[in-house]
Amino acid sequence: KYWTQEMADSVVRLNGIRFDNPQFQLTTTFEKTDFTNILLERFGIVKEVIDDFFSTARNMNFYDEIKMTTRELFEKFFPGRKDVWRFLMEPITYANGSTLDDPALSYGIVFSNFMDKGVFTYQGGTDDLIRKMKKELLKNGVDVRTHCLVEKIHLEGKRVKGVQINGKDIECRSVLSNSNILNTIHNLVGDEHFNQEFIKEVKKVRLNDSSCQVYIGIKKGEKVNNVGDLLFTSVAKEYNTEKILDKQVTSRTFSFYYPEMRPGLDRFSIVSSTNARFKDWANLSDEQYKIEKENLIQTTLDALEKYVPDIRKKADYFEAATPKTFKRYTLSPTGTSFGTKFEGLKISRDLPAQISGLYHSGSVGIIMSGWLGAANYGVIVANEVDKFMRSLKDEPQKMAPASV
Repeated sequence: KYWTQEMADSVVRLNGIRFDNPQFQLTTTFEKTDFTNILLERFGIVKEVIDDFFSTARNMNFYDEIKMTTRELFEKFFPGRKDVWRFLMEPITYANGSTLDDPALSYGIVFSNFMDKGVFTYQGGTDDLIRKMKKELLKNGVDVRTHCLVEKIHLEGKRVKGVQINGKDIECRSVLSNSNILNTIHNLVGDEHFNQEFIKEVKKVRLNDSSCQVYIGIKKGEKVNNVGDLLFTSVAKEYNTEKILDKQVTSRTFSFYYPEMRPGLDRFSIVSSTNARFKDWANLSDEQYKIEKENLIQTTLDALEKYVPDIRKKADYFEAATPKTFKRYTLSPTGTSFGTKFEGLKISRDLPAQISGLYHSGSVGIIMSGWLGAANYGVIVANEVDKFMRSLKDEPQKMAPASV
């Protein structure tokens, strides 16, 4: 909605969200009314308790000083009900890497977002979305460059002066970094430019975990029966963060892409996602790395056969991404695909108070991961950058050409 009506109209609801694990099997639209009915009828939770839980989660906000963990939140409302915990928590863990021992605040905000509206996707695919974004940017006079690595943010005292991109210096008065917050501070700017008390707080920021994906392309002319849009599947007896992260995979999310999601192509594809630790992949030899990637693909196909029989005959394209892949293409330390833990949010928000003109919008604090985070947090920070630029009273600096 912040871009164009055409883009907004392409955001569509996904209604087939499935769970399949040893504790329960069910399908949901993943919004409050349906979740309430399932908690009431399938899990036998009293209506008043359900309403109180939803109200508590919905009323959490970024500025609360709530010290309660998600585990404590669940224990308060659903004591000992590990099946309910799994129903409420497992999808959020897959989505942004959060755990039972993270702040309940970080769970409550993202869970309430889903419960308010449901689960959505962009009809047409990310490539179509980016093409339309580029078109709109150019229409509005934005100078766009790709394949440009920002190597350094230049300062003059405590103010942003410019950036170094592909070896070329470009003057500017404000920078909005989408790099990992720790990379932004330690590498792009440098610790010496910040208040040392601030750096002490920065060093307390924990990186989140990473993930693996397996991409499966279905042969032209082959079809996959509708088995749901998102499938949360696990063979683990109960929800367990350590098992979800383990290299010996027990839990996966399958995303199914049907032709209506990519109009005009008449093709099917499937993506499997698993949470992962960088350290489990970081030090493998090249040969062992290839073996482990192939093993990831084959075990994923084994798990998928339960839902799509003969998947190996139907598919003709297989590829895998690991935490090392994320590190290579995003430059995020330890390949974190979920940014930082919750303490990263305050650091990100406080950057302009340290360096005038320096802003950050990326995955921080769990609640800001992925497209959802880019939209929610990006809008907030973009507005702050706009206010900053409008507040500058002196004459604009002479800008170097932006061609790099």
